[in-house]
Amino acid sequence: MSNRSVLGPADVHDDELTRMVADLLGHHPGEVRLLESTAEEFPYDLPAITTAGRYWVSGTACTPRGDERFRIFVKHVQSWSRSPLFAQVPEAFRDAAEAQVPWRTEPLVYRSDLRDRLPAGLHMPRPLGVVDLDEKSAAVWLEEVTAERPEWDLDGYTRAAHLLGRLAASADVASVGDVWERDWRVRDYLDGRLGLQVLPLLRSDEVWQHPLVGGAFGTELRGRLLEAAGRAEAIVEELGAMPLLISHGDACPNNLLAGPEADSLMLIDFGFWNPAPVGFDLGQLLVGDVQIGRRSPDLLAPTESAIVPAYVEGLRAEGNQVPEDVVRRAHALHLLVFTGYSALPFEHLDSPITPGLQQVARDRAAVATFSLDLVDATE
Repeated sequence: MSNRSVLGPADVHDDELTRMVADLLGHHPGEVRLLESTAEEFPYDLPAITTAGRYWVSGTACTPRGDERFRIFVKHVQSWSRSPLFAQVPEAFRDAAEAQVPWRTEPLVYRSDLRDRLPAGLHMPRPLGVVDLDEKSAAVWLEEVTAERPEWDLDGYTRAAHLLGRLAASADVASVGDVWERDWRVRDYLDGRLGLQVLPLLRSDEVWQHPLVGGAFGTELRGRLLEAAGRAEAIVEELGAMPLLISHGDACPNNLLAGPEADSLMLIDFGFWNPAPVGFDLGQLLVGDVQIGRRSPDLLAPTESAIVPAYVEGLRAEGNQVPEDVVRRAHALHLLVFTGYSALPFEHLDSPITPGLQQVARDRAAVATFSLDLVDATE
């Protein structure tokens, strides 16, 4: 007996599920019979515009070893044009906005042999099936992996940065590094979200008069952000001219789970996997937990001081000789372009002001200040 209705269009025929279960359990498909299966939503409270749903599929199969239990993770990915948030995009810009977010990347990564090419210490879930649902969506079926977070103390950040440096410079990884169906450059971000949404909002007097913004960011920080916004074109051009290496694209702590061996990491969520300026992954590693209120911005400076040299050591371990000052500058520019400019809590301006949101705004202001200071320090 099976009930996987919660999967909707992401479900597969029982024959296909039997094949995946056989693969997962290490049997020939002809030796496996599906006895029962159920699906339930996987709880996840952070929005993702290209994710239609996350699920567990569990059940029992009859195998040569007897009745065996199984559990498979299913991720339904889609074009962000199907996200409710897409309605906020002006109609004239929708085609360009849709093209900016590469929903197909994750299915393409799981169809590649990247898992066999990762440097020692890095892992990714084993794909059991990647199913195209229609022209704008797909389902990825993966082995169950631990959802445990590693210890994110300073040593943990340092180890992660080293491994991300190895990932960026690995010759084995480079051969499957670019799976996008279009070339992407930092300039595309300026021509898209940054130029069309973030910078206009940053220059809006109405936004700065909002108590959630004015109370946390203040006059001095407003002036610094607006001055930097006036140099956005030059800053993006400088960042875009940096050496390109492989990037996970969203290497925040939430996407770096504990690996099977001590001090190893399990990479998940490959939606923004792409060649990018050197040091690109350091940005989200540094600020990801601060942005969601899990870590104090007071720890930004000591963490940044540790992760940049660790990343460079990772580059060196793979034979890459990009100078550390170049990595540090690229990291500073990336942090401003992709985090500092958009630090204002734009998404909360229509929400009731609560102590929690006020803390979010103060943390965001600290991140913006840090990014500006870092750009100034690396000039």
